[in-house]
Amino acid sequence: MTTSTDEKSMNVLVVEDDPTVRTLVKAILQHKGNGVDLAGTASEGEKLALENEYDMIILDLRLPDGNGYDVCESIREKGVTTPVLVLSAEHETNVKVQVLNVGADDYLTKPFNSDELVARIDAINRRSTAGDFEKELKCGELKVDLINRDMLVNDNQVPLTNNEFNLLVYFMKNKNKVISQEELAEKVWDIHFDTQTNYINVYISYLRKKIREHSEKDYIETIRKQGFKFKCDD
Repeated sequence: MTTSTDEKSMNVLVVEDDPTVRTLVKAILQHKGNGVDLAGTASEGEKLALENEYDMIILDLRLPDGNGYDVCESIREKGVTTPVLVLSAEHETNVKVQVLNVGADDYLTKPFNSDELVARIDAINRRSTAGDFEKELKCGELKVDLINRDMLVNDNQVPLTNNEFNLLVYFMKNKNKVISQEELAEKVWDIHFDTQTNYINVYISYLRKKIREHSEKDYIETIRKQGFKFKCDD
């Protein structure tokens, strides 16, 4: 199978213990011309994610020796910023919120068909690259390389997850403007905002913490009952 000239092939890690689902996902990805590595346990999946560079990780929540929450949280803590799409048979809202809170990019419930899976992967990739016509954004001590998706704070490179990077870019492109949580949910996550969830606050907290590791300035201001403002005097 060869890819079309307008498609970029990816290297994908699939962490899934169900052999039927694993085979299905592999077939869908390979049909699109992607390379696929497979893991059937949490420990094997985490090991591969840390040892290799992938363009996407597809991660099941329920694994025989652990769970996808812990795998995702662990690889994020160890600096892996690869986009993660979680698969699960659980449909509850709190599960999706918890998945986002540990650093995943999106969530797909089982059972799913090939079109759904491909659409979710494409959506993650669109959010990763949308609007990056400029090469660089700057604000004070912050510099963002839109081509290589890097952030520098006082010339220190700071690793960001896909969602953290997209959030920062949206803030910087809308500097000194009050942005509501509803707007962030739609523009950064491409989902409808649920007032009972707190994942946006969680990601803003992650971003603030990473910036403050190399800067004394608090760039993100919380505006009570309105949203957030990214302060930039440059």
